[in-house]
Amino acid sequence: MIRTHRNVNPTFDDPESFLLDIKTGVIRANIGDIGNFLNLGNVKGSPLRNIALVADGDQIKLSGTLHKLISLPVELIGSVAATGDNRIQVHVTKLSVLKIPLKGLLGGLNVSVSDLFEPKGIAGIEVSGNDIFLDTLKLLPPPHIRGQLAKVRVFSPDIEEVYGNAEEAVTRVEQWRNFLRLSDGTIDFGKLTMHHVDITMVDLSNDAWFDLDLNNYQNQLVNGYTRMTPEAGLQIFMPDLDTLPKNKGTAQNIGLEWLKHRNLPPPPSKER
Repeated sequence: MIRTHRNVNPTFDDPESFLLDIKTGVIRANIGDIGNFLNLGNVKGSPLRNIALVADGDQIKLSGTLHKLISLPVELIGSVAATGDNRIQVHVTKLSVLKIPLKGLLGGLNVSVSDLFEPKGIAGIEVSGNDIFLDTLKLLPPPHIRGQLAKVRVFSPDIEEVYGNAEEAVTRVEQWRNFLRLSDGTIDFGKLTMHHVDITMVDLSNDAWFDLDLNNYQNQLVNGYTRMTPEAGLQIFMPDLDTLPKNKGTAQNIGLEWLKHRNLPPPPSKER
């Protein structure tokens, strides 16, 4: 975790306070979630509205409404790859307007790939012919990720990014439980600040991915459990978001009445 401001500690409560510098690793992002982010107006200057992104085999499909003189429903299908400068390249293999192949309408509408994004006004997007180049550091929300991007592929319903020589490592550690270990430096989370960081966050689920959501991590902490190591480190056991109780009032608090009676048994732990 690299701090983005010299005098501000990285904090889980502010994703803009740090970026992730990945030497070796594999990250997946849900393609539909990326489409939702783009559809919320986060790509300023884009003439596209009602954006939807889905996987289409080993390609991605974007559909939306293009505002150019009139509103036109458009659909784009493209393959993905990594570039040498750590961007994602989308090579457009099909672009349709009004469900009619674009080539039949070029004379009247004069629509091209660049018209979908107006790249001069959008940070993180560059269009060259039938290729769209995406800089995720500028385009997607924090925490931002940097590293040597080796491969990008569609792995429905996700897009998968491989950094460094990670594919061999993934096969080797498949039997391991998911965990995130942080060490050295200083970090803030909630009301706490830890110096000489020694935190291990352990995934309580048995699925393939660690479901850590910075917008909801405190709920994951409340509904998991934490213990201190002999070296004053923290081991935090975290459930997935979809296993959290819907009732936010289920957390077990220690009341003053219980504290006044040392012979009472410990308060019951909540169901997990």
